[in-house]
Amino acid sequence: MWKYPYKTKPYEHQRNALNESAEKQQWAYFMEMGTGKTKVTIDNMGYLAFKGQINAALIIAPKSVYTIWETEIETHMPNAIKYEIFKWNIDKPKAYEQLNKSKHLRIFLINVEALSTKRGVEGCKDYLLKNKLNFVVLDESTTIKNKSAKRTKNILGLRPLSHIRRILTGSPITKSPLDLFTQCQFLSPELLGFSSYLAFRNRYAEMTDIPVGSGRYISVPKYYKRLEELEIKLKQFATRIRKDQCLDLKPKVRSKRYIELEGESKQIYNKLRTSALAIVEDSTISFSNKLTEIIKLHQVCNGFTKDDEGKMLRLHDQKVKALHEVIEEADGKIIIWANYLWNIHEIIHSLKSRYGEESVVSIFGEVDVKDRKKAVESFQNDSNVRFFVGNPTTGGFGLTLTACNTVVYFSNNYNLEVRMQSEDRAHRMGQKGTVVYIDIVAKNTLDEAIMKSLTNKGQIAAKTLGEEDLRSWLL
Repeated sequence: MWKYPYKTKPYEHQRNALNESAEKQQWAYFMEMGTGKTKVTIDNMGYLAFKGQINAALIIAPKSVYTIWETEIETHMPNAIKYEIFKWNIDKPKAYEQLNKSKHLRIFLINVEALSTKRGVEGCKDYLLKNKLNFVVLDESTTIKNKSAKRTKNILGLRPLSHIRRILTGSPITKSPLDLFTQCQFLSPELLGFSSYLAFRNRYAEMTDIPVGSGRYISVPKYYKRLEELEIKLKQFATRIRKDQCLDLKPKVRSKRYIELEGESKQIYNKLRTSALAIVEDSTISFSNKLTEIIKLHQVCNGFTKDDEGKMLRLHDQKVKALHEVIEEADGKIIIWANYLWNIHEIIHSLKSRYGEESVVSIFGEVDVKDRKKAVESFQNDSNVRFFVGNPTTGGFGLTLTACNTVVYFSNNYNLEVRMQSEDRAHRMGQKGTVVYIDIVAKNTLDEAIMKSLTNKGQIAAKTLGEEDLRSWLL
C-alpha cells in the first residue's frame, strides 16, 4: 500500500486494519469501543482522497455520536488534505448544497435519525447524485438491524448511489447473528451470498413458532447453525478487533457521546442561564445561592427540572437514549455513574424494563449499607447481572468492580477527586482488559464546561470553586 502520511500515529492494529481495507469498495470495521474504528475510517477517507479516488464523503451516525466526527476529523486528517464539513440541519434542509461548490474534500455529517424523514433522505440522495466519487460511512451500523424499519429501508436505498461504503460498530451482533443481514446488505447484497433475509435466516437459524395470544404465532430462532461458515464469510470483508487483543490500549480510553437540548428544554436552559449569570455577577448574593442556580442548569442538561412547588418535571430523555446506544455497542458488564437521584431511579427503571429485573445492582444513598457488599459481589460474579448503577460520591470509593470494561458517566460530579476515584473502581488490580470511559454530554451547555474543567484537572468541588469559575461556565 502507498505510504500514507498519518497525522496521528496509529497503533499496530489500526495500521493493519487500514492496510487490509484501504482500497476495498466495501468494508466493515467491527472494532470494539476504544480500539479506534473512527480513526481508521478517517485515515481510509484521507488515503482515498490523496489517491484521487474520492472527493466527497457522507457520514451517517447516531445523534449522540455524529457531532464527534468533526472533532475526530480535525484530529486525524492530514494537514495536506483540505476539506469542508457540513452538518445537517433539519431547519435548513437545502443548506448542504453550498458544500457542492467546494473545491476541497466535501464531508457531509448527518444523524441517522434524520434518515427517517423525507427531508433527510432527499438531502442525502441529492448530495450523492451530485458527488459520485463518494465515500459513505454508516457509524453504529446496528441502527439498521431491524429490516422492517423505515430508517433501515431508507438507508439501504442510498447504496446504489454510493461509490465506496464502510460500516462501523463494536458489536455487530447485539442479540442474534441475524442482526448482520441488513448491515451487510448496505455494503453489498453479494457479500453474504443471499438476496433475501428469509434465505439467510434459514441458512443460519432453526426457527420455531411460539404462541402470542388470540391464536397467533410468531417465528423465533430455536438455535443457530453454521456459524463457523458465517464467520469465514465475514472475514472476507470485515476487520474484527476486540479490546483484549489490544495490549497497547490498556491505559484508560476516553470517549464522549453528545446530545443536544431541543425545544422546551433548550428554552428553559437559556432562561435559567440568563438568570444564573445575573445572580453570579451580583456581589450581594451568597456563593451557596449562586451554586444552587448552577445546579438547576445542570439538572436541565440531565433531563429534568423542578417547578415552583419543588415538583420534579421531566424535560427530555436524550441522555437515556444515548445511554442505550452505548449499551447496544458495548460488550459485557457496564458501570453507570449518575449525579442525581432522579436520574438514578430513571436509569434503573429503564434498564430493568429492557433487560430484566435481575440485570441491575445499585449503590447510592437510598441503598442500605448492608446490601452494598452483596451488590458488588453480584456484579463481580453473577453472569445475570450486567449493570451497576451508582452515585460516584456514594459508590465511587473503595469498591472493586473489575468485572467491567465499560464505564458510562451519565452526569458528572463537580469534584475531580470523586471523578478519579470512581474511574478507578474498574481500572485497578485485577483488571485484565482495556477500560473505556464514555461521558454523555449535553452539547453547548454547562455539561461541556464541567467536562473541560475535569479534563484540565481543575478542582471544582463546591468548597473550592471560585465565583469566577461559575461565571466562565455560564459564558
